[in-house]
Amino acid sequence: MEKSKSTNGTQVLAASRAQDRVDRLDPYGFERSVDFDYASYEELMSEYLVVLTRRSIKWSKLLKGKGKVQKNVKLKRYVRKGIPNEHRALVWMAASGAQDQLEKNPGYYQSMLEAQHDPKLVETIRTDLHRTFPDNVHFRKTSNPCLQKALYNVLLAYGHHNPAVGYCQGMNFIAGYLLIITKDEEKSFWLMDALLGKILPDYYTPAMLGLKADQEVLGELVKVKTPRVWQVMSDHNVMWTLVVSRWFICLYIDILPVETVLRIWDCLFYEGSKILFRVALTVIHHNQALIEKAQSLPDVCQAFKEIVRGPLVDECHTFMQKIFSEPGSLSKATLTKLRTTCRARIVAEES
Repeated sequence: MEKSKSTNGTQVLAASRAQDRVDRLDPYGFERSVDFDYASYEELMSEYLVVLTRRSIKWSKLLKGKGKVQKNVKLKRYVRKGIPNEHRALVWMAASGAQDQLEKNPGYYQSMLEAQHDPKLVETIRTDLHRTFPDNVHFRKTSNPCLQKALYNVLLAYGHHNPAVGYCQGMNFIAGYLLIITKDEEKSFWLMDALLGKILPDYYTPAMLGLKADQEVLGELVKVKTPRVWQVMSDHNVMWTLVVSRWFICLYIDILPVETVLRIWDCLFYEGSKILFRVALTVIHHNQALIEKAQSLPDVCQAFKEIVRGPLVDECHTFMQKIFSEPGSLSKATLTKLRTTCRARIVAEES
């Protein structure tokens, strides 16, 4: 008993010391939660910083002060191992085609801001502004500069640029992340255009057909790759949209840790939307035993909340290695075929 007390006391002391050393804000301006494990984070970062330093040196050699990058096998390998934060905006812009669009359309972003604004669009965006990252200091009105104004501008410009989409919930978080990384409204606007127009078509349109189809595609992939989980979902009549819609619509923001989300986005901009499936399949496959314990629909929902927390997703470097090995082969042709089938099924059901 005395030994147990002593061990607990040592752990509490270690956690307290770690809390004194680790900033209460993360590098992106997010406040750490009340139950944040400072000791584990410090241990994790001591290893991850070594990786970051090594990658940073390699990236600096690769870019050699260049303002542009060309897609090739080496760059893809580098992207999968993580883009240092100082180079993220440059690589995201180049890999997604957003830089080309920005250069082909000088002054276009500003013209969208100066256009006559749709009052309904303005009101809908304004309603969501204060709900966007209340735990991030950069989005507080007391912050200088306050990113709320930039966020409003990007969302308003995009709403006018793509009236078929306008604005819907989830887009505020995506634009917010883009602004945190690029610190530039125009770049964030063109990255939004690449994401919503090219990488994730029909995710944010009123019918959300692309989003609905991709959730069903995940179900079909789970059926093949982790059939016992698919059986649990089937036995308890759990629709995939119930447990994974936020994974897809928020691109894992507020689902997984910030650093892990950014590593996923590195690959998303370079390789496209199949990365979203690789992440989901890895999390599900890795936690198969936990999901199988579910005895009811609420149990399944609870399990899906639990599987996106813990060491698997906290250790972003190892996790990113796993997403390219654990789910096995995932070809573009397979995804295209499944998407066509699932879209047709949804359209038939909704008509």
